[in-house]
Amino acid sequence: MLDLAAELHRWTEEGREFAVATVVAVGGSAPRGPGAALAVDGAGTAVGSVSGGCVEGAVYDLCQEALRTGESVLERFGYSDEDAFAVGLTCGGTIDVLITPVPAGASARTVLGPALSAAARGEPAALARVARGPAELLGRALLVRSDGTCEGGLGGHPDLDRTAAAEARALLEAGRTGTVDLSADGSHCPGGVTLLVESNVPPPRMIVFGAVDFASALARAGKFLGYHVTVCDARPVFATRDRFPDADEVVVDWPHRYLRRTATDARTVLCVLTHDAKFDVPLLKVALRTPAAFVGAMGSRRTHEDRDRRLRAEGLTERELARLRSPIGLDLGARTPEETALSIAAEIVATRRGGTGVPLTGSTTPIHHEAGEGGRPAVA
Repeated sequence: MLDLAAELHRWTEEGREFAVATVVAVGGSAPRGPGAALAVDGAGTAVGSVSGGCVEGAVYDLCQEALRTGESVLERFGYSDEDAFAVGLTCGGTIDVLITPVPAGASARTVLGPALSAAARGEPAALARVARGPAELLGRALLVRSDGTCEGGLGGHPDLDRTAAAEARALLEAGRTGTVDLSADGSHCPGGVTLLVESNVPPPRMIVFGAVDFASALARAGKFLGYHVTVCDARPVFATRDRFPDADEVVVDWPHRYLRRTATDARTVLCVLTHDAKFDVPLLKVALRTPAAFVGAMGSRRTHEDRDRRLRAEGLTERELARLRSPIGLDLGARTPEETALSIAAEIVATRRGGTGVPLTGSTTPIHHEAGEGGRPAVA
């Protein structure tokens, strides 16, 4: 539900009653992963999606029913072989959906309200909710902040809250959303419980080096994909806000110097579009030794071979050089800056999600991959 934080925070501030349906588990091929949510208020207004359209109508009805009964429910949706038109996922997978009512003035707001407020402000926080377990615990919530402080509780033994808080904080530190199974012994709850932990973390960074037309198009694509985009170039006449209105930051500095002093992590994407050795080599020497998830560089194959020789002369190892994606982008036959940005964005997504980059037509590879980082992958 944290992916709807801005809208739901507004609803709580307005005192609206609403119900939230959240994907808590996925099996096989399914359109959206754990954490995807659809919310319905008392007037019937709906926001969000749990399936991309397959079961939205049925989930909408369940949300309205939850508002009438005041009870949380867990529902499974899957494809029906007997009746292809039955409510289900025509893609062949299954999803488990937790529907939680939030009546106006409910005590649940003492946890959900602060969680939605924190997420709407972009503050790191994790929301742990009971997705499977005793009926009286279903939907109970615990908010865990990055400093370890907690609000709310799961309604069971104190050790359950302590264990849940530790698991939620671990997922928050990794920037992940997913489910955690707590055994009967470890959770002090008969039969154990399954928690859905939703992590809200600042968006991952995309740093684009080189204030060129391709960078402007890539900045737009990066924002579309949910990155915090920085454009960096040493030339002040080119690195201007007017030329890169879609970027969150435009930095005038030598690329390698800026990269040394700025923060990167395992979700960061570094795109080197300068294709000039005096910029590329010092920059890539730093970039390939950061924890960045993706390091790519633009240029022809001849440029890449020359760059590879120069980097080897600088002492980079085979393992470090193997991280470099060059020439950057998938082979789409791209010509324009916008097409090139699309090819780069496609490679970034394929790398992040474990995709192959091959056409799905005629392919036997899974459409929805289990591998993934950084955004909100499932943790089963």
